[in-house]
Parts: sequence; structure tokens; C-alpha cells
Amino acid sequence: MTSMAFGPPLVAARIKAVPEDFVVEEIAAEPATGQGEHLHLWIEKRGLATTDVAHRLARWAGVAPVAVGHAGMKDKQAVTRQRFTVHLPGRESPDIVGLEGDGLSVLAAERHARKLPRGGLAGNAFAITLRDLRSPGGDAPDEALRAAIEARLHGVAARGVPNRFGVQRFGRAGDNVDQARRLFAGARFGRETRSMLLSAARSHLFNRVLDRRIADGSWDRAIPGEVCMLDGRRSIFGPEPASAALDARIAAFDAHPTGPLWGRGDLRTTNDARVHEVAVAEEEPGLCTGLEAAGLAQERRALRVRPADLAWAWDVPDRLVLRFTLPPGCYATAVLAVLCGETGEGASDESHDGP
Repeated sequence: MTSMAFGPPLVAARIKAVPEDFVVEEIAAEPATGQGEHLHLWIEKRGLATTDVAHRLARWAGVAPVAVGHAGMKDKQAVTRQRFTVHLPGRESPDIVGLEGDGLSVLAAERHARKLPRGGLAGNAFAITLRDLRSPGGDAPDEALRAAIEARLHGVAARGVPNRFGVQRFGRAGDNVDQARRLFAGARFGRETRSMLLSAARSHLFNRVLDRRIADGSWDRAIPGEVCMLDGRRSIFGPEPASAALDARIAAFDAHPTGPLWGRGDLRTTNDARVHEVAVAEEEPGLCTGLEAAGLAQERRALRVRPADLAWAWDVPDRLVLRFTLPPGCYATAVLAVLCGETGEGASDESHDGP
């Protein structure tokens, strides 16, 4: 559905043919302090999941897994650079040589004052290679198709993209929402799995609202009763009536329309904006009541995101390299979808406690 915000997909492509085709680098929210009980590690990993690295760090340092902190999950089939902390109160740091190898290298190691929290980053920088591009008819891209692709990317730079939760949020088999329904029906899961399922249920409801806003063309503009979020912050304001002043703020990316992250409390939207959200709640009452019973509070998430520093280059006529930066909690799949349609490839920070 994301791709339809700009029209049908233009191409098919191979994504992540090799890990180097998907490079992600965290942008730190704050530098290491240089002293403290935590070892702050800047790590490059290849072919490893974030949880693989976290468990490896715990074994290397001889600590419990809970002593290891990281800001968010990163793809396994990728080259990623991210930060970890290891709690070592009153202890010297173990020898880094014993940690490196088998897809992991340490780029920097310093002491830090506190554990790195989930969501504790400023964003993620991506470099993504799309290989073997083909038109819907299976042809290699000619000059006209390359021009259409570039025109669409200029549109992304100007308008942003729908801020959809990526398929990673819904599990490898895509069954996390069904598992959440089981959870709300009384099935028991461990704490980490329960948290993951709650996030999947919230994400599904948000995506449903976003799909409705894409369908009526309002994903990147305010409609009557809108609740908006200030750009670069989680501060929200509204509900707002339709006005030229609000339209100007939205157009300037000073603020964004939002959708609900479901939980306890009444929806803040009114009028047309509320109609979309109530319609989804009426279609998914079990998920809504389950999230409320779990104690989550109503929150909001921006309906759109604009990739910063978007740039592209053609390595060869059928291979395109995209570079851009996204805020925490936003998915590279949302950018890829405007070219290739919805895809199971690509990721971003996936901290489950972020919006």
C-alpha cells in the first residue's frame, strides 16, 4: 500500500544479494562519556543479528544478557555499524581480541556512564544497492525508465514517504498479529515475546489507519480534526481545524499528520481524522481491547517521514545505489516501496519500546 502513495511500482529488483548491498550505520544520540561502569562498543557486524552480537558480548564479558544494552535491532543479512554497552562495575574491560572475528569487528571501545537504552540513537544512515532492476514487463531499464525512477525519487525528497511499519515488525512468517490475538485470548508467552506481540498489534493498527489515509490521499496533509507531531520531536498538538496556516506548516515539514499507537484513553482526533481511526478500531476490536487491557496508553506516530540527504547513483544501467538517513523507528522499506512495491527486505531501528 505504501507504494500506491506515488503510483504503481516502477521496477522489480534484487535486494541484499550480498550483505554489502545493505549498509546501515547508527547515528549516535550522544558520544561515549569516557568514564563509567559501562564499556561502550562501536561494532561493525556482517551476517549477524543484533541478538547474536548481544549474546556474544555477554559470553565474552562473563555477564548476564541483561547487562548488555543496544539502541535497536539491525538486520542480519547486512553490514551494520551499531553501538552496544556492557555493564562492568569495578572491572577492567576484557581483551577486545577475544571478541573479534566471525563477522564482528570493534571500531571503537570507550567507557560510558550508563547503559544504552532502546531507542537511544539519533537515526540510521543507509546505503542500499538495488541490483538487476527490471521493468514490470521484465526489461532492463532504458533511459525513459531511469528518468521515471529519478523523478519518483525527487518526489520522495519533496514529499517524504508513508511512515509504515515494515514487515520485520510482524515476524518471519508474518504471524505476529495472529499470535497477538492468541495472547489476548489468554495464551501465555514469555516477557520478550509478549512485548514483541504487543508492538506487532499496535503496528498493524497504525498501518491500517495509514492505508486509509493513503487511499484518500491525506497521508501527507492535514484533514479536519488532525493531531499533528512537531518534526524531529514527539510533541503533538491538536486536534486542529483545517486551515491555510496548518497546511503551510505541513508543507514546510515543520509538523506532520499522525496516526494512533493504540492503548488506553480516548482518541485525540476529531472529525474526518477520527473517522479513519474509529473505522479501524471497529474492524479490529479484539486487538484494541487487548492493547488497552495490557496497560498501554494511547500514543501517536507521524504518518509520513522524509528521508534526509537522499541521493542516488547508477553503478551500471540496471543497478541503483540509494543513500539516505531516517529517524529512529522508521523503515527503509518505506523508501524502497515507492520504487519496488512492498518488500520483505530492508530494515531500520526496530526498538520495540519506540513508536
